[in-house]
Amino acid sequence: MSTLEKINELTSLRQSIEATGLQLEGKKTARERVHALLDENSFVEIGAFVKHRNTDFNLSQKETPADGVVTGYGTIEGRLVFVYSQDAAVLGGSVGEMHAKKIVKTYEQAMQMGAPIIGFLDSTGLRLQEGVDGLQGYGEIFLKQTLASGVIPQVVAVLGDCAGGATFSAGLADFVFMTSKNARLFVNSPNTMKEKKATFDNIGSSEVHASKTGLAQFVYETEEECLASMRTFISYLPSNNMEEAFALDPQDDLNRIAEELNTLVPDDGKQNFDMTQVVQAIADQREVFEVSKSFAKNLFTGFIRLNGMTVGIIANQSMEKDGFLDGWACEKGATFVRICDAFNIPLVSFTDVGGFEASMDEETQGLAKKASKFIHAFAHATVPKVNILVRRAFGSAYVVMNSKHIGADMVFAWPTAQVAVMNADAAINIMYQEELAKAKNPDALRAEKIEEFSRLQASPYTAASRGYIDDIIEPAATRKRVIAALEMLYSKRDPRPAKKQSTVL
Repeated sequence: MSTLEKINELTSLRQSIEATGLQLEGKKTARERVHALLDENSFVEIGAFVKHRNTDFNLSQKETPADGVVTGYGTIEGRLVFVYSQDAAVLGGSVGEMHAKKIVKTYEQAMQMGAPIIGFLDSTGLRLQEGVDGLQGYGEIFLKQTLASGVIPQVVAVLGDCAGGATFSAGLADFVFMTSKNARLFVNSPNTMKEKKATFDNIGSSEVHASKTGLAQFVYETEEECLASMRTFISYLPSNNMEEAFALDPQDDLNRIAEELNTLVPDDGKQNFDMTQVVQAIADQREVFEVSKSFAKNLFTGFIRLNGMTVGIIANQSMEKDGFLDGWACEKGATFVRICDAFNIPLVSFTDVGGFEASMDEETQGLAKKASKFIHAFAHATVPKVNILVRRAFGSAYVVMNSKHIGADMVFAWPTAQVAVMNADAAINIMYQEELAKAKNPDALRAEKIEEFSRLQASPYTAASRGYIDDIIEPAATRKRVIAALEMLYSKRDPRPAKKQSTVL
């Protein structure tokens, strides 16, 4: 065979491999997803000619182009990323020995290069014909994901079925994207469950995992929207844990004043306001990338840029559950803090918390343990940490929210802040119970004592006099004060005791 004939053979084989793919409504093929995500003409495929080597159950008679997963590398806005994309057209995208080895190899290369890895999950699960070899493959993938955790960003998109053991690849990732139409994620199929009401919609839909389990941080209606959002999202993350928080050229005035913040907090302390307005007001070009928007809505988490640098934001949201912390909010916050700390992303928190949600369900579902995880995450984080007391800062919930007491580097307060063991009304009712019962005019006495408590105990100036607040600032100046603080903290070093790992997880 001549050289030209060999080249023609190569071309023909490659074309036949690349021709695979299901053309279903609303779904791209495995390779189309990769090309849509990456910069044009940047994708380099690795392992295109890999096939299975199992002969059981007539598997040898079945063609498995690229063994059902497209792997390789490319760029997003010029930055190196590694990708793998399961091909549902090849045995349902099922995971067998060689399929898994390709993903494992991609992880190894991503870690060696210090580059993010992005996976497109679209698989019916384990390849039954390969039995224990498939299980070995799953185990190898989970091991690599565990080793990569906190070293390189791991982002996955569930764009079809993600069943059985495949779901753990989503659970081990840092961030999970899903589509609302075709994506389903479930460990056990509904027909294996005792509950007759179990369906794919109520156990495995994107809505379930976005709002109830918290596994999916982002949900989009179409694949096009999902892929475009993933490109944007990657721009907020550093490539690995050895890099500083990712920064772009500043596109906004670092000294910009946000006058609307001076009137945002209602005079009526019982009236709620939207904390996302605060976050938008200080962000470069007012752009915010919210994380887990549909899950535990009483706590806002997301990314912004301040003077070009990525910053992680955590804020109490009084529009939901009056901003009180519950177990899910604590879990959500702890996870976000740990990810930011792992990738050197500074943390800025906005505190407006009246306490913890009081209910039997919260207590029996482990509120104490979940809140402890949140405390641990903030206290353990060594990145720059800035806290702004916006309004309520009551009790142990205030301590949890990145207070000076658990390690915040800089704490600012607005003049509207109240820092106390509890709100003044409740405190006076407890402290002056007997006096109020005997008073001729209990309302006047209560008002007098509330004013006294607010002045002596709840005032931000009282907390500042004890060093628990570094400065009390005009709300409109929040942006420039936070930027100045982060610039000062840029070279922060915070050595900790040597240990293998923490035990609070």
